[in-house]
Amino acid sequence: MTETQRNPLSDNFNALSLIRFAFPSMVMMLFMGLYTIVDTVFIARFVNTDALSSINIVCPVINMIVGLGTMLGTGGSAIVAKKMGSGKPGEARSSFTLIIVTGIVTGLVITVAGLIFIDRIIWSLGASEILFPYCKDYLMIQLLFAAGNMMQVLYQNLFVTAGKPDLGLVLSVLAGLANIVFDYIFIPVMQMGIKGAALGTAMGYMIPTIAGTIFFFTGRSELHFCKTRMDAAVLAKSCSNGASEMVSQLAAAVTTFLFNGTMMKLSGEDGVAAITVMIYSQFLLTALYIGFSMGIAPVISYNYGSKNTKQLKKIVRIGFSFILAVSLCVFLFSFFAGENIARIFAGDNKNVFQITKAGFTIFAFGFLFSGCNIFSSALFTALSNGKVSAMISFLRTFGFIMAFLLILPKFFGVTGVWLAVPLAEALTLTLTVCFLFGHGKTAS
Repeated sequence: MTETQRNPLSDNFNALSLIRFAFPSMVMMLFMGLYTIVDTVFIARFVNTDALSSINIVCPVINMIVGLGTMLGTGGSAIVAKKMGSGKPGEARSSFTLIIVTGIVTGLVITVAGLIFIDRIIWSLGASEILFPYCKDYLMIQLLFAAGNMMQVLYQNLFVTAGKPDLGLVLSVLAGLANIVFDYIFIPVMQMGIKGAALGTAMGYMIPTIAGTIFFFTGRSELHFCKTRMDAAVLAKSCSNGASEMVSQLAAAVTTFLFNGTMMKLSGEDGVAAITVMIYSQFLLTALYIGFSMGIAPVISYNYGSKNTKQLKKIVRIGFSFILAVSLCVFLFSFFAGENIARIFAGDNKNVFQITKAGFTIFAFGFLFSGCNIFSSALFTALSNGKVSAMISFLRTFGFIMAFLLILPKFFGVTGVWLAVPLAEALTLTLTVCFLFGHGKTAS
């Protein structure tokens, strides 16, 4: 039996086995979303809503770090999986090692540059005098652990490529639990405020980072560290393949900045707190889409690399069917549970509660469309078609949202802010369907 035959990515998947294969990635993303939500709940309850607002002010920097890691991870995963599917395990290991080293170096550069210019960064992101000290306390710790953040994002993608999604799940759960425990210790017990929240999150980063590094050094899987060399073509292709994910994160950074600025003008710090709740809730509620797409992307890349067209089409059909079913469930949950979610975050701040509650009844409709957009973007990345993938991500997370944010609030006020995302997702889906049909005709 060859190495290729032993690889789990070569299995003849049906609907149940494919969902089972992607299940660890889905749960992993849910836990990531959950412990992010726990962070914000601890801050809202045990610090104040101004501290909650400050997290969203500096969120664009975190988006950039995660975006770089996701770009390398998803783009590199497609390259590594394709080489494994083509029967080139040595090249796959070398590319894998180069991608990890690049991630570490990039994280360290961000740490140094970020700390030097931290004050300038915070003011440029739109912090008010009230929010500035909270922003600086939180961002400083996040920058110190930028490399750890990059590494855990890379490993989340590459555990699946290595055929070890269960390990990624276990480490993600442990990271989430550690974050919750440290949040409790640092915030209400030790009274460290927002510094405690940042440090608790950083501790969560380090668990998959350290454990993943140890695992890939042991050589217990087909994919492990080896001697490598600089290969600009591999890095360029990784960045090209993963461009959609980078575009998505950078667009999220810019749109978060626009959301913050618009809500600050319309509703002050309370408005920023409300949009913070919405953005973090969105990450949790789209976790199943992202996790499923991340989980089956290596399977798509593998079958694409091995030219197993029949299995590839079958996997794609199953993927869209699953995403449509989950989209309906997520929409119904967010629409009917929005008031309770708003109450959890707002605490005693009635103004934040009212703004957030009203927002959920509109914002929820975006979940009907976002699942297919996210999966389609991941699909084109897995097929090494980074241009179309990037276009989908750009439109849904930046292009349409920015246009709507600049226009709608002038006519509808805060309601216009909430309408921006659902309308952007709906328009993107229309174009995504065109891309999918166009690709299908080309492939046939």
